[in-house]
Amino acid sequence: MDLGIAGRKAIVCGASAGLGRGAARALALDGVDVVIAARGEARLEAAAQAIGAEAGRPVRWVACDVTTEAGRAALLEACPAPDILINNAGGPPTGDFREWDRETWIRAIDANMLSAIFLIRATLDGMIARRWGRIVNITSSMVKAPAAWLGLSNGARAGLTGFVGGLSRDVARHGVTINNVLPGQFDTDRLRSNHRRAAETSGRDFETVLAGAIRQIPAGRLGQPDEFGQACAFLCSAQAGFITGQNILLDGGQFPGLL
Repeated sequence: MDLGIAGRKAIVCGASAGLGRGAARALALDGVDVVIAARGEARLEAAAQAIGAEAGRPVRWVACDVTTEAGRAALLEACPAPDILINNAGGPPTGDFREWDRETWIRAIDANMLSAIFLIRATLDGMIARRWGRIVNITSSMVKAPAAWLGLSNGARAGLTGFVGGLSRDVARHGVTINNVLPGQFDTDRLRSNHRRAAETSGRDFETVLAGAIRQIPAGRLGQPDEFGQACAFLCSAQAGFITGQNILLDGGQFPGLL
């Protein structure tokens, strides 16, 4: 399917690996001019080169921390008028909420809520003026089915979800959509790190913990970052202009509810 977005400009955050890289790759393969961002310069540059070589078009990169004003400014200098914005940030630490002090909470909110809001604020009016825009926030399936040990992520991402729920309806008439994509268990470094931590805590081996997690997924497997990226790309397509304000769950059927 031709997504109708060739030649559009996109910013993809957290794109040196995992789900963000999957989204950047899918957009680049559809002809989008992509600028990717992450904090680690070496891995980010390698991702840009690999995606660019596959897509046959350059992928620009900006090593920055988007939780800071300076980091966001550097990214927006590289792409001041994006048509597409993919907000994505690595999850905060897991654990017991009794161990999290104010500074820990503020770091989680900065990374998983406020950085996205500030990038939306910086880019939304330009999209409105051009009468076209796509914003996708990568959040988590935990927004719908919270787990206590992921409380920092649950709280910050739920805050972002509530914020964009109202905003998306306010700007829809201008041809701008805002949606959230909620990943379940995808085969990423973050997921494997979480399961290794669970294995260490429980005294089990990693493969046993991972196999147990996969058994909970009706699809019988982990999701792949590239298929996640393709779903993000569709939400950024010309065909997806009537989809907005939605929380779209990609979890292989693991969430047991109807809504």
